[in-house]
Amino acid sequence: MKKVNIFTLLLVLFSTFTIALCLTDGLLPNGNFEYGPKPSQMKGTKVIDPHAIPSWEISGFVEYITSGHKQGDMLLVVPEGASAVRLGDEASIKTKVKVTNGMFYSLSFSAARTCAQEEKLNVSVLPNKESKDWGILPIQTVYSSDGWDSYSWGFLAQSNDIEIMIHNPGKEKDPACGPLIDSIALKALPNPKRQRGNILKNGNFEEGPYIFPNTSYGILIPPNIEDDHSPLPGWMIESLKAVKYVDSNHFAVPEGKRAVELVAGRESALAQTVRTVPGKTYNLIFSIGDAKNSCEGSMTVEANAGRDILQVPYESKGNGGFKRAKLRFKAVSSRTRVRFLSTFYHIKSDNSGSLCGPIIDDVRLVSIRYPGHV
Repeated sequence: MKKVNIFTLLLVLFSTFTIALCLTDGLLPNGNFEYGPKPSQMKGTKVIDPHAIPSWEISGFVEYITSGHKQGDMLLVVPEGASAVRLGDEASIKTKVKVTNGMFYSLSFSAARTCAQEEKLNVSVLPNKESKDWGILPIQTVYSSDGWDSYSWGFLAQSNDIEIMIHNPGKEKDPACGPLIDSIALKALPNPKRQRGNILKNGNFEEGPYIFPNTSYGILIPPNIEDDHSPLPGWMIESLKAVKYVDSNHFAVPEGKRAVELVAGRESALAQTVRTVPGKTYNLIFSIGDAKNSCEGSMTVEANAGRDILQVPYESKGNGGFKRAKLRFKAVSSRTRVRFLSTFYHIKSDNSGSLCGPIIDDVRLVSIRYPGHV
């Protein structure tokens, strides 16, 4: 009997260990950098041993920053928890992760600017046999009132063993200047399928990047992201600024658990290209509202479908709420681009100075069999 119990226990432990190895949704090992270097591996805040931070390898001028650390008169903001890393000029951090070859993933992480106005981060994944598995993410615009934001980036795994790297390509007079990095997570994303009665993929935005559960600020999807590299499956970020992906745990969401906030006026656009039949009539139906995040005032969402444009006004009191809108159009080609943007910039009314905007959700594109059909 004891032998059977021991065997069963070992089987359970092995199964748990296997599941842990295959876990893809959540923080990477030591992804919040709470486990740091030994004092002997540091000189001041600078990490001098490339392998000093557990689960990570560093290169260049990398600092290990704890909450409350000051640089002159400036208090450095640690995004989450007690510790973070700061990447100086040409510095990088990287880690090896086991994933599923051929699966699409989104990487989520938090970053705070500390010195330069135009700080950027180069995110890359190796091996990258064919596709462009790297991207430059601008972090000069701060969208939250906390002095830092969370970002997402998508990639296709081309091996079961990959290496994720975040690199600061900046060149400042002070080589220590650079962004703070914290809370790095990974999420597997399935190939989006069209739901019944909707030509669009992921029209309800339920599939998207990992949102850190203990945070209340959503996650940014960077600008100029094409659909084959989008952490928001099916959608492109066709603009100079990011859009924000939000959840129903912290924001008012019209339908389901996820939605998109257009946070940068006309510079924050969301688009998807679909197959259509020239001459056929379609309805583009969607919800607009506010996220219950102190974003008040007169909002206008502009929806485009091919050559047709609809501007939908919404008066926000910042307390949540939404309304449905519809754009009817006739397709003029075999491919039609559906696009949403906010006509104006908006600032939260809580004196934080944070950018905000209208919410888009539950987007449906349906063909109309008869012109008189509603």
